[in-house]
Amino acid sequence: MAAGIAFLLNGREVRTSLPPGTALVDFLRDGQRLTGTRIGCREGDCGACTVLLGRLEDGRVRYRAVASCLFPLGDVAGCHVVTIEGLNHDGLTPVQQDFVSEGASQCGFCTPGLVVSLTGFLLEDPALETEDAVSAVEGNICRCTGYAAIRRAIERLLREARPAALAAGPEGRLDALVGRGVVPAYFSGIPAQLRELPAEAAPKREPADAVVVAGGTDLFVQRGPELAERKLRLLAHRDGFTGIWPAPDRLFIGAAATVAGLMESPLVAAVFPPLPGFLRLVSSTQVRHRATVGGNIVNASPIGDLSVILLALDAGIGLRCGARTRERKLRDFFLGYKKLDLKPGEVVAWLSLPVTRQGVRLHFEKVARRRRQDIASVNAAIGLEAEDGRITAAHAAAGGVAPVPLYLRRASAFLAGREVSPATVREFIGIAASETAPISDVRGATAYKQALLRRLLFAHFLELFPDRIGAGDLP
Repeated sequence: MAAGIAFLLNGREVRTSLPPGTALVDFLRDGQRLTGTRIGCREGDCGACTVLLGRLEDGRVRYRAVASCLFPLGDVAGCHVVTIEGLNHDGLTPVQQDFVSEGASQCGFCTPGLVVSLTGFLLEDPALETEDAVSAVEGNICRCTGYAAIRRAIERLLREARPAALAAGPEGRLDALVGRGVVPAYFSGIPAQLRELPAEAAPKREPADAVVVAGGTDLFVQRGPELAERKLRLLAHRDGFTGIWPAPDRLFIGAAATVAGLMESPLVAAVFPPLPGFLRLVSSTQVRHRATVGGNIVNASPIGDLSVILLALDAGIGLRCGARTRERKLRDFFLGYKKLDLKPGEVVAWLSLPVTRQGVRLHFEKVARRRRQDIASVNAAIGLEAEDGRITAAHAAAGGVAPVPLYLRRASAFLAGREVSPATVREFIGIAASETAPISDVRGATAYKQALLRRLLFAHFLELFPDRIGAGDLP
């Protein structure tokens, strides 16, 4: 193959000149005949196409499970891609054997994705707790087993693998898993092989009509076939768009930072402790490993979880065109349904969150058909600063009740300076309801969404001020 995109595929180096917008799953199946990576939904929901993506970070390779149906081939440059075939050796791996022992595989269509996801979990999770392992496969759908057998296989796997993996420590984890046969021996040489790959060429000036791709988890669903034919501007690993960094009074989040990156960030956990937990409600593990902050904002879904949370944190947004950067409040960025305050040539470069001495009391609520990996009917978030029961600053937002992720301006302004009391909460909820205009759709009727919003807004205060608000105070 001609030189172009260079990466490691299982145990060998691969170079391809295919368009960067080619879906990774198509390259694997059609170009490499690695058909253990299955095609199911092509929307990142079923997990049948899960692969591991390894990237050098701080001297070691970090592996993350990703949905290859939503992954542009151009973004695997310099990485290690692992399919189910890259885990196989002479016998079954411990993950595969435990699935057999517990009857956790029937038709087998979903099994490769489950095995890949759990292998990535064993490689990277610091504590190897059962519930975290279950969360690691929340993006893998199985229609045969009813999941009980899969859970038994997970529990058996952790009983067998956890002691040696934890005893080895982070630096020795890979060697311990190689020794147990969880991954083949060639994994030990991957860091050196990645260092020998040709450096990725500096991006040339993209044409004006290039499609900007950060995570692509929505873009590939909406425009997947088109992207293989278009010029792309890939931001996922470009300087100036990644990372999370502090400033004296703000925390900056690069537009290409992923949801998983927010969850794993010590800076985020230190400044906004509840946030990583709330982000577990956003999509699935595979999608969180790829979905970006900027992409979620620009997609402008009226029920975008991350958009609603960031509005409640009074986020600012940096818009870049060449060397120029323009800053706006996120609340002013959404102009109408899928309409943004984005000038020609501009892209979202970063988000900024104010950091105050008092700290922010943050709460997020979401109602969907499923607790995880689903789109909300209604969601709501609030960020409050309070002292001695009196609110000094407030920012509230809701999704699913307007054409945009809605910053509740009048309701937020009302709370500032108010004492937390049932009367205050009731009036706040009434003002918030007057700012919304939900429509009936597949996720619920207007009246249902109005009722949901009232209860979600009340739940914020019930959780944040349990000494002042009780369940009997619900209006």
